[in-house]
Order: sequence, then C-alpha cells, then structure tokens
Amino acid sequence: MEFRSDAVALWRASEGRRTFKDGAADLHVTPETLRTWVRDADGSPGGAGRSGPQSLEAENARLRTGNARLVRRRRSGSWSARSCAGRPSILPAR
Repeated sequence: MEFRSDAVALWRASEGRRTFKDGAADLHVTPETLRTWVRDADGSPGGAGRSGPQSLEAENARLRTGNARLVRRRRSGSWSARSCAGRPSILPAR
C-alpha cells in the first residue's frame, strides 16, 4: 500500500506536466493501474463524481501536454508514413 500512495503522490506532484503513461513507465506499472490508484485515492471509483474545477484543470493540462508531445513528434518527422497511414491529421491544413 505504501508503494501505491507514494506513486499517487509522485504523479500528483507533477501537477499535470506528465501523463499517466509517463508516470507509469517510471514506476514500472501500467498506465491504467496508476490511473486506478489515483481515482481510488480521490475516493471516486471510475472517475464518477470527479467534476471539481481542480480536476478539470488538471485533466486539461494533461491533455495539452499530450497534444504538444504529439505535435512535436509529428513536426520532427519521427512518425513514418506507415505508422500514420489511414489516420486523420491532428494538425490543421496549411
């Protein structure tokens, strides 16, 4: 249990700068496991009842971080044509 509470505290300390995937990779657990631990610590199973301004701002920050990472990856050319085949563009047309 101590590992779980430490993992949740570590993820919360990132204040939305890291995704569950990033935090989980550092802790050698799955992203869903870390997400579940955070939800359990909030006392909201499955995310139900989680509608406060803080949680919405944290979620928005997490989504912005993930989106920025995807944009940087796409612009750097690290995605091959094969890995993007058939997927809609995440960037507006130029």
